[in-house]
Amino acid sequence: MKRLLLKEDPNVYQDKDSHLERVLTVKDFLALGVGTIVSTSIFTLPGVVAASHAGPAVALSFLAAAIVAGLVAFAYAEMSSAMPFAGSAYSWINVVFGEFFGWIAGWALLAEYFIAVAFVASGLSANFRGLIEPLGVKLPNYLANALGTNGGFIDIIAVIVVVLVALLLSHGVSEAARVENILVVLKVLAILVFIFVGMTALHKANYTPFIPEYHKNADGSAFGGWQGIYAGVSSIFLSYIGFDSIAANSAEAKNPQKTMPRGILGSLLIAVVLFVAVSLVLVGMFHYSSYANNAEPVGWALRQGGHPIVATVVQAVAVVGMFTALIGMMLAGSRLLYSFGRDGMLPKWLGVLNDKKLPNRSLLVLGIVGVVLGALFPFAFLAQLISAGTLIAFMFVSLGIYALRSREGKDIPEPAFKMPFYPVLPAVAFLAALGVFWGLDYDAKLYSLAWFVLGLIIYFAYGIRHSYLSKRAEGSKNDQQ
Repeated sequence: MKRLLLKEDPNVYQDKDSHLERVLTVKDFLALGVGTIVSTSIFTLPGVVAASHAGPAVALSFLAAAIVAGLVAFAYAEMSSAMPFAGSAYSWINVVFGEFFGWIAGWALLAEYFIAVAFVASGLSANFRGLIEPLGVKLPNYLANALGTNGGFIDIIAVIVVVLVALLLSHGVSEAARVENILVVLKVLAILVFIFVGMTALHKANYTPFIPEYHKNADGSAFGGWQGIYAGVSSIFLSYIGFDSIAANSAEAKNPQKTMPRGILGSLLIAVVLFVAVSLVLVGMFHYSSYANNAEPVGWALRQGGHPIVATVVQAVAVVGMFTALIGMMLAGSRLLYSFGRDGMLPKWLGVLNDKKLPNRSLLVLGIVGVVLGALFPFAFLAQLISAGTLIAFMFVSLGIYALRSREGKDIPEPAFKMPFYPVLPAVAFLAALGVFWGLDYDAKLYSLAWFVLGLIIYFAYGIRHSYLSKRAEGSKNDQQ
């Protein structure tokens, strides 16, 4: 137990991450956050969740999920301000709770990034195919769908976009940030165009009843009532996980004490306004049942509403804008893998930087896994798995505030931002994240359990024996003897 709870010295991370260039500003983090949070999900999940669980009350599901995410975001803002290290929750928990719990939190986040890269690529592919089909261009099923889905063998577009983003990121953070900033502005404009055009085609009858009567779906999941809203929260929580991608890059932030809280909280606020607005407009244009099994409801609603040109423009910008989420997820995921290699928890070559001070080996591994998952697994299957891993990391970070506070101003610098209403709010954030996790479907929990069993095997077979923290502790023990 003493070995499992061995804590990393924050000065060690500070020294290791000093090789990464601090070039990112508040503007860059807002773009990164909005680009990652307002991703594939805003163009897909409002319609899917309305049809499957919540009806017009899907907006309440998005709002409730945002409140939970906001509570955790306060904890993230304090952690990243006090400890601006690569790897976000993995590195923080390693410092405040010890290596074993840090590995668990980091392994949970790794699932998020592996699957999120695949999820975003899959959603981008669906919207791109929806965009080119009216032009008479249609890919054969075996190249358009995941393995075993509608005659699919591989989603070739998902493969191509992951490779393109990996090539962009391999040239550096500054170049990626410039592209990200431009694409985020375009994407937000596309969303605003949809909202304003869609508002001219709203039908009051589509909002009645706003919260449909509760009943069980054929698969046993909830529809309608507070149960349906709750099921919707668990399904769409992945929409708000993007602020972790900001924290994962805090080692490359200018003045992280101020930059990180503003980037995390600011991007979340912008995102929730856009999510709720899109949800309300979408269910107002057509009855929520029209969006069942529709992977591109925004473009479909505009076309069916008599706005084919606007639909084409919005969907074209949306497809390009989805690259922003892929950039954010791959940027953060590669930094997490780099952190594992940096600490010896996974093969140390993952923690090696190239001559431009970039972790391109980790980027390559993330890209390969993302390609495999995005090409072979269907969109709906990937959605809930992202939420499961992220929520576990969120619970660790929320509780981590208690361990952090006693060390602030001592071996950890006093942060410029602190989570309000301490000590009550960290506990509330933990319980809220636990509540959302509890609402995930059985398969998501089962696959999460399998992922953690794999993580434990890797830790005890490899990580615990090769970690640099373990070797330093052993060396110190020998010196004392």
